[in-house]
Amino acid sequence: MDNPFSYTAISKSKAVARLARGELVILPTETVYGLAADATNADAVLKIFATKKRPRFNPLICHCANLEMAAEIGVFGEAARVLAATFWPGPLTLVLERANGKTIPDLVTAGLNTIALRVPAHDLTTQIISDLGRPVAAPSANFSGALSATSAKTAFVALGANIPVVDGGACDRGLESTIIALSETNPILLRPGALARDEIEAVLGDKLATPGPDGPITAPGMLASHYAPRASLRLNAGAPEPGESWLGFGPEPGRPGAALNLSPTGDMAEAARNLFEYLRHLDEKSPATIAVASIPETAIGEAINDRLRRAAAPRNLG
Repeated sequence: MDNPFSYTAISKSKAVARLARGELVILPTETVYGLAADATNADAVLKIFATKKRPRFNPLICHCANLEMAAEIGVFGEAARVLAATFWPGPLTLVLERANGKTIPDLVTAGLNTIALRVPAHDLTTQIISDLGRPVAAPSANFSGALSATSAKTAFVALGANIPVVDGGACDRGLESTIIALSETNPILLRPGALARDEIEAVLGDKLATPGPDGPITAPGMLASHYAPRASLRLNAGAPEPGESWLGFGPEPGRPGAALNLSPTGDMAEAARNLFEYLRHLDEKSPATIAVASIPETAIGEAINDRLRRAAAPRNLG
């Protein structure tokens, strides 16, 4: 019997060749694994939307090898350059005005006059982008709205489309990048992520605004329902009810049934790394509901709770 968790791993050079031909590759980053295509090739980018079953009004992030590549397609003001110098390579995405020219097709930006840019902190992927000589569009390697993948095998299996993967090991961060919009007068936190709000505010010397709940989709991860397992989630639970699986956090006594703890010591970084894999593991047991312990909103706890709230939101997974 074939191993359902076997996957097709390819080398860096083969990944570059596939991307240059307009094909898809699954690439590692420090946040999550991404489904990558040459961001300058509209036909290749269209394959991302088709494979992920992603709505085309949801823009993509362009991953660049360095600031110089990013500055060719986005307009960097002083604040953007300071943030890039401080946090790139790293889990920060900047939404900036698009630079003049049509290098990046409108499909990538969902027709907006802004573009989302990041330099990932993963040597394999930045080398691939550098060798390609062009940015790659790379949303998370999963079906739209489903749990993100933080390992090569999980990403390959999650898409079920036999797309080869560059195996870069387990993701260090385990949560998607933080997204900041700098095209407005005040900087806006569009999506909490692996870089905490207070770290960014300390560099900017300014508070980050938050978009209203009914605002337009201007960046990935802003859909009300997202990052969802098949099971329903019950958040801020004190204990599991009969028939529920349990996802704990911090010191606690043993739990019955399928129980996992994001971090027995209450370490936020550990909890972030484990979040998607633990939700996926519990979901594979086919419970009706996963009860999730309360997690503080401090530091990257804001991003963890953001993912959990979106995972618990009403949705139609077909």
